[in-house]
Amino acid sequence: MRKSFYEYLMTERNPNGYDEISQFANNAFFDTQFPKHENNFEIISKYLEENAGYLPSMTIFDEAWQKYLAYLD
Repeated sequence: MRKSFYEYLMTERNPNGYDEISQFANNAFFDTQFPKHENNFEIISKYLEENAGYLPSMTIFDEAWQKYLAYLD
């Protein structure tokens, strides 16, 4: 079964990390409404645009998404 984006993102989590993707992962971990079982770009992107005040730029999500796709290969 294909891992969800959230499952991948949690591999990037680092409470002591300062890079943008680590910070995104750390904040997503505490976001109880994050679509944890989703692997559809559009659905996750829409959720983040509307609900993730902790994400300063959607470019961070785009970078994380590219890493996710590479991870799946």
